[in-house]
Amino acid sequence: MRSLHKLLFTVTLCCSASLNCALAFNNSAENASHDNAKHLEKGAFSWFKTNVQMDPRPFYLVNDMDESALKNRLLACANGPFYKTDFSIGHRGAAAQFPEHTKESYQAAARMGAGILECDVTFTQDRELVCRHSQCDLHTTTNILATELASKCSVPFTPADSVSGTPAQARCCTSDITLAEFKTLCGKMDAANPNATTVAEYLNGTANWRTDWYAQCGTVLSHKESIELFQQLGVKFTPELKAPSVAMPYEGDYTQAQYAQQMIDEYKQARVSPRKVYAQSFNLADVQYWIENEPRFGRQAVFLDDRYDDPTFDPELPATWQPSMAALVADGVEIIAPPIWVLLKVSENNTIVPSTYAQHARAAGLDIITWSLERDGPLANGGGWYHQSITELMNNDGDTMNVVHALAKDVGVIGIFSDWPSTVTYYANCMKKF
Repeated sequence: MRSLHKLLFTVTLCCSASLNCALAFNNSAENASHDNAKHLEKGAFSWFKTNVQMDPRPFYLVNDMDESALKNRLLACANGPFYKTDFSIGHRGAAAQFPEHTKESYQAAARMGAGILECDVTFTQDRELVCRHSQCDLHTTTNILATELASKCSVPFTPADSVSGTPAQARCCTSDITLAEFKTLCGKMDAANPNATTVAEYLNGTANWRTDWYAQCGTVLSHKESIELFQQLGVKFTPELKAPSVAMPYEGDYTQAQYAQQMIDEYKQARVSPRKVYAQSFNLADVQYWIENEPRFGRQAVFLDDRYDDPTFDPELPATWQPSMAALVADGVEIIAPPIWVLLKVSENNTIVPSTYAQHARAAGLDIITWSLERDGPLANGGGWYHQSITELMNNDGDTMNVVHALAKDVGVIGIFSDWPSTVTYYANCMKKF
């Protein structure tokens, strides 16, 4: 491992601005042993084809911080240079401002320095894999209701009824349409107006802290197309196998295992190195399937921990985590990914510190990724769901950087999903998160 760190240091000194040298570094890392490359790739900067550019937001966040040594250190990085880093993971691309899971969103995230991009994977009526956060979110993430395909939706648009208090409703699924039909849709910001009486009103529900400036017609992608795009952008892959909204086996013969295998097969067909793929699922059985049947991919499969959904769950009470951390490790799980609030708590000294959950995960030997930064909107009122365990310390947007610092330095996460990746990229570059 020490020799690899020396390699990283030498290449950085020799040619941090040289694309040719960067590619030489990447090739050297690829030739390293799997064990060492695994640790290198978890935090190493990856310099490729896309220039990294910082937009105004990281600078706004740093300037908005309360006075502290951390703020001074982050201010000192303002002139860069900035490089792509695997510590920064594009959550559905750059979904805070761009329609999620669209070509434009992914391109923006790569430009912001995200070294890993996410395609949430689900399937169409003809069993083709596409990038969507949910099998049944087309009514809020695309313009389907304004097209002829609206007639194929599982639940057609129903206007809000002010007399009964019933909100507007619709339900449109990828499994309602074919891949060819899916490709005719335009991606839009994920939102809907529950008080709408028309389709136009229903589609016009974007939160006031987001924007529709970049949402005229986002280019939706199949999973295969996302692989090709990510290869062009020089980033790694973190596909999430989404829970089907239809009964499985689908149409009687398409099983969950076939679905999980199909996702991996598309990387193998594209000749993508397993080291560059972090397959994810909230379904532990999917992760176990990859570990057993595709061990080269399963080795860095990510268990998206949904144990918090259990009403008895408490990040401070290990007895409420089932299965236990030790049981997960015994099953071959190496990377776990809970939401931000599960990993952090407020100490008696009124500072952000790791939760008991975080401490036990690390003690068990699990690597940790977390989600999703920049998704709660403005933090002036304490933030929302993602900051619920530390809300009393959230009073301005600059506190975002304190959260990132606690996750990186104290919890020791190996990556952070963000809806606006430049925030994490800026921090990672400043702190040399190799």
